[in-house]
Parts: sequence; structure tokens; C-alpha cells
Amino acid sequence: MTDPRTPATPEAEAPQAPVRTIDPAAAGRPRTRKRLLTLLGLVVLIGVAIWAVFHFLFAKPEEETDDAYVAGDVVAITARDPGTVLAIHADNTQTVRAGQPLIDLDPATADVGLSSAEAELARAVRSTRADFSRVTQSDAQVVQARAELARATDDYRRRRGAAVEGAVSGEELSHAADQVKVARANLQLAIAQGRQTQATVQGTDVGSNPAVLAAIAAYRRAAITRGHMHVAAPITGVVAQRTVQLGQQVAAGTPLMAVVPLDRVWVDANFRETQLKGLRIGQPATVVADTYGDDVVYHGRVIGVGAGSGNAFALLPAQNASGNWIKIVQRVPVRIALDARELAANPLRVGLSVKATVDTADARGARLGSPAAAAYRGQSTDARDPAVEAQIRRIVAANR
Repeated sequence: MTDPRTPATPEAEAPQAPVRTIDPAAAGRPRTRKRLLTLLGLVVLIGVAIWAVFHFLFAKPEEETDDAYVAGDVVAITARDPGTVLAIHADNTQTVRAGQPLIDLDPATADVGLSSAEAELARAVRSTRADFSRVTQSDAQVVQARAELARATDDYRRRRGAAVEGAVSGEELSHAADQVKVARANLQLAIAQGRQTQATVQGTDVGSNPAVLAAIAAYRRAAITRGHMHVAAPITGVVAQRTVQLGQQVAAGTPLMAVVPLDRVWVDANFRETQLKGLRIGQPATVVADTYGDDVVYHGRVIGVGAGSGNAFALLPAQNASGNWIKIVQRVPVRIALDARELAANPLRVGLSVKATVDTADARGARLGSPAAAAYRGQSTDARDPAVEAQIRRIVAANR
């Protein structure tokens, strides 16, 4: 037996540690993971390097923005003369052609005005005819006055000769002298009246007389007012913003509806001011609309750069000279014209969001300005309507 007072040796007290065996496969896993991560990092670095080389050395220079929207003309259709709405021939979302009827107003008042103008024209023609007749009459009166003066002068001479011989009294001679004065005054009056009558028709005929021309102008004005009772589409487009209702009494200038020519839309791309350095007029551009996605790509060209940023033309422009100031990169609208054939195949609507990309490789164009656009006119009521002119000729001929 062991004496309890005898201290135990460390070898006797320490427990036996278990013997651990090392798996060779587990020991190789950290090295394999480290190698894979290193290889992945190298692949990423090589990919980034290849992208940087192609992006900065071989890729064509371009500027793009997704702050871009489709814009276009919104042609307002307004009442040009007061009237009551009798018929509405087009509604929102409908496509109309130029000259197609849109709205009919009550023409009763306009018809009365046209009839009155026709009567005034006929009266002006007849009055001008009377003026020409008075010219002939005044000429006859001048001839008559000359004859009366000659007769009075002869009578005075005879009586003056007889008065010398005492055959005629002095009173009779005085009356003869007065007759000469009266005849001379009548001649002057006839000449003055003839000149006055001649002045009203001199250098003109019935058709070109000022009174007749004024009546013709009044008839044309009445015809134009009558034409305004029939509102037609000035251009081809899609109807929008119809506010007029059947039976509504509208005043001159009242908005009725709008027509948007979707075949003539463009893109206003708002580029940052830091992107304007390479932009030039005439550079090619591509546009992708959110409506169709990347499957439809529109092609166009830069046709203009805005004269200022949006803040400069805002209703309440920023006052950067007052208070604290923080620099904000401004955006300037750049107008991009689109291919009409592509628009016809895939129509765009005003206000749609698009992404615009401009190829800035060609820097030969101007920085600002664009060539004058082609004339853009709609159809309107013409004062020289052939039907109106034919009616005027008929009225003049009937009263001549």
C-alpha cells in the first residue's frame, strides 16, 4: 500500500492524453479553397482589365441619359366665333385627318349676317351705277349752264347797245347784267358738282369702286364667320383633351379639344452640363422607349440644344446669390429628331420616358443652333375661298 503522506509524482497524477490522428484530405481543404479564391480574384481582375481596355480605348465615345421624354406639338382647337355646339364628330384617342370635321356650331346667326352682307353688296353695286349715271347728268348740266351763260351774255350785249341809243332803260340793262351773273354762277356750280360726282368714280369701274370693295370685304368677313361654324382638323393627328359638350354655348377663344400629330414627335433629352462638351448638332442618336423596351430602337439626330437650363426658365428661378449656396449640376434639354418611318411602325405618345444615347465621335457640327425647320402649316379658312369669290362675282353681275 502507498503511504498517503508520500507526495504523488506528476507522472502518477497526469491523465493519459488521447492520441489524435490527422486526416490528409481535411488538411488539404484550406489550401484548395485559398487557391480557388485566388483564381477567382485573378479572373475578376482580368475581366475588369479587359472591360477597361475596350471601354476606354476601343469603345466609341457617347453620352447617354435616361432623363429624356417624348415631346410634340399639341395643337389647340378653339372657337373662333361664338356659337352653340350642334354636333361633335371626333373624340379622345381617335385619329383624324387634316380637313376632317370636328365640331359644328349653330350657323343661324352667321347665316343672317351673310345675307345682310349680300344685300349690302348689291346695294353698293347699284349705288355705284347711280354714281356713274350722275357723272353723265352732271356733264349735261354743265353744257346747259354754258348755254344759259352764253344766252344771258348775248342779251346783255344787245341791251347795252340799245341803251346807248336810248331804246332800253337803265333798269332793264341792270336786269340783263344780273342774268349774266346768275348764269355764270350756275355754270360754276354745275362744274363743281360735276367734279364732285366724277371724283366718286374716277379711275374705277363698278367692280373696283371703293364702296363696292368695302361691301365685298364685308361679305368675305361674313363668309369667314359662317365658315367658323364648321370646325375642321387643321392637321392630321390624334384627338386629346376634348372638353366641349353637345349643346354648350361657347365664346370666341374657348378651348374645345386638341390634336396631337404623333408623326412629328421628338425627344427632349436632359443632359447634365458636364456632358455637353462633346455634343454637336447633327450627331446620330439612338432612343429606347420604356413602352417597347430594348427590342425597339429608334434612330435620330441631334437638331438643337436648349438656350438654358430648366432652372433658368422656371416659373420661380433659383436665387443662387442669396442665402446658403449648394452647387447642383444643371441639365440642359437637347432635342433629338426621330425617323418618321420608325415612328409610323411603332408610334410614341407625348410624355413617354425614353433613354437617349448620342454618338459624340463626330465633333464637326455646331454647338448651338440648327437649320431652319420646314414650314409647318395647318389648314384654315381662306378669305379667298373660290366658292365665296364666285358668289361675289354673281352678286356684282346681277346688280350691274
